[in-house]
Amino acid sequence: MGTPAMKARSVLRFLWRGSERVLTEIKLKKGESVDKALRRLKKKVDREGTLKTVRSHRHFEKPSEQRRRKEKAARFSALLTARYADL
Repeated sequence: MGTPAMKARSVLRFLWRGSERVLTEIKLKKGESVDKALRRLKKKVDREGTLKTVRSHRHFEKPSEQRRRKEKAARFSALLTARYADL
C-alpha cells in the first residue's frame, strides 16, 4: 500500500473548481496513526462528493444526457419512496 511517509503526503488532496482551488484537509491528532487519518480523509472526501465531482468532469456530458440521468435518478427515488411509504 506504500510507505507511511507516502501515505502521510497524501493526507491533503486538492480539487479544482473552475478557477478556484479547494482544499480538503484534516488535522492529524496527537498520537493518531497515519492509517486512521487516511480513513478520516477518505470519509470526508466521500461526504463532500469530491471524487464524484472529479469523475463527472472527466468528459463532457451533454445537457440532454444530464437531464436524462437526473430524471432516471428521480424516478428511482420516487419508486423507493412509494415502495416504503406503506411500511
